[in-house]
Amino acid sequence: MQSAVIVFPGSNCDRDMAVALETVSGKKPHMVWHGDSELPAGLDVIAVPGGFSYGDYLRSGAMASRSNIIKPVIEAATRGVKILGVCNGFQILTETGLLPGALMRNSNIHFVCKDAALDVVNSNTIFTSGYDEKTPVSIPVAHHDGNFFADDEVLNRLEGQNQVVFRYRDNINGSSRNIAGIVNEVGNVLGMMPHPERAIDEKHGGTDGLALFESLLS
Repeated sequence: MQSAVIVFPGSNCDRDMAVALETVSGKKPHMVWHGDSELPAGLDVIAVPGGFSYGDYLRSGAMASRSNIIKPVIEAATRGVKILGVCNGFQILTETGLLPGALMRNSNIHFVCKDAALDVVNSNTIFTSGYDEKTPVSIPVAHHDGNFFADDEVLNRLEGQNQVVFRYRDNINGSSRNIAGIVNEVGNVLGMMPHPERAIDEKHGGTDGLALFESLLS
C-alpha cells in the first residue's frame, strides 16, 4: 500500500498518522508538504491528519482547504484514491467540498479530550470492513470544533445512503444525530473527528483504531 500524509503548518498528528500507516503496510508513507503542487505517483491512500492547520484562523480547515496540494488531492479522490481525514482533516474535507456538512464549535464551548465510545454504523466500507457493527469501540477525541452540522435534507441523504459510518454513544460535542464520521457517496473519502491513529497499540490504552487501518490495507 502506497500512502501519503499531507502536512500543514500547525499539523500535530501527522507523525502519529504516519506511524499507523507504516504499522499496517510495512512501508513509510510519503510526507507531502501543503505547498507542493503534485502528489507522489501510485498512491492508494492519502491521509489528511489532525492538528490546527494555520492556527485555525478564520475557521478550522478554511485556510488549509486553499493550499496548493488540495487540488491534486481532490483530483485523486475523483480517481478513486482512498482519502482519510481525521479531526482537522475532517474539517478540511468539508471545507473543500469532498464531504458535506460543517464542523462547528462544540456545543459546550469547551475543548474535549477523552476516549469516546462509538458505534460503527456501517461496516460495509473500505474503511470499516474490519469492524463488527455489534461491538462498540473506544477511540480518543481531541477537538474544539467537532460539532458536525448539516441541514435535515443533507442529514436524511447521509442516512438514506448509509454514509454515516461512526456515531457517538454519548454526544460529546452536540453533533447532529450523534454523527462522528461519514463517507462520501462513492465511499472512498472518510472524515471522522475521533483519532484512530491514537488507538493502534496497547500502550495507547486500546487498539480499537487498528481495524480501520487494516481495513484500508485489505
